[in-house]
Amino acid sequence: MLKLYSFGPGANSLKPLLTLYEMGIPFEKQLLNPAIFEHHEDWFKEINPRGQVPALVDHGKVITESTVICEYLQDEYPQYTKLRPEDSYRRAMMRIWTKWVDEYFCWCVSTIGWQRMVGRMVDHLSEEEFEEKVKRIPIPEQQVKWRRARHGFPPEMIEEEMGKIRISIARLEDHLSKNEWLVEGMYTLADICNFAIANGMQHGFPDIVNEKDTPGLMRWMKQINDRPACKKMFADVPRERVGGSPTQPQDQGEKSQPATAAE
Repeated sequence: MLKLYSFGPGANSLKPLLTLYEMGIPFEKQLLNPAIFEHHEDWFKEINPRGQVPALVDHGKVITESTVICEYLQDEYPQYTKLRPEDSYRRAMMRIWTKWVDEYFCWCVSTIGWQRMVGRMVDHLSEEEFEEKVKRIPIPEQQVKWRRARHGFPPEMIEEEMGKIRISIARLEDHLSKNEWLVEGMYTLADICNFAIANGMQHGFPDIVNEKDTPGLMRWMKQINDRPACKKMFADVPRERVGGSPTQPQDQGEKSQPATAAE
């Protein structure tokens, strides 16, 4: 059976989680706790030496990178629900959206999420304890990000990332005000991967995402939240609580915060 190592249903972890639920593939899930740096434990780094979630294990093969996992599932399990167009043009359009979310949209939202939330996960640690945790992170850039989350990101970086968020929301709203889904005529991995970052932004960024200014985006998020697979995912999989262990399973209608991807 497939086994997915992930955090709770948000940001990059949500992508393969929702894909698995939408496809209806049986799988085993193991949630890691970012608040105690569990993804940097030696046992997990034997699975993914980069110490990042999500990671999928399929008959001894390890697949990493959230969007890649989603595509792998479509390739390897074609007998389940299709979330990718058959024709080359629409498949290319889907990948334009997934590439954009991975390289642009995710990062600006993630930075603000780290600034607001992730640093609070390590408030209780002394500086020495914190540095011991950071030393176990395999990726130097992630070490920098954790230190910035603890001590504060430069104001000019926050300002720049907020500008990128506004650009991202405008792009999504422009498209979704004219189209039901990101790819014409079909709910695809493009929707799942962008939803993973956008869901809950009406709570984290109410001045940017709201019924008045972004009705298309709000309609699209509600439409995905109302899907049976999405409801089941949020009912089954607990979300993290800042500074502690995962919460009990929550209803998808509860407020969520900006995507953090605290890897």
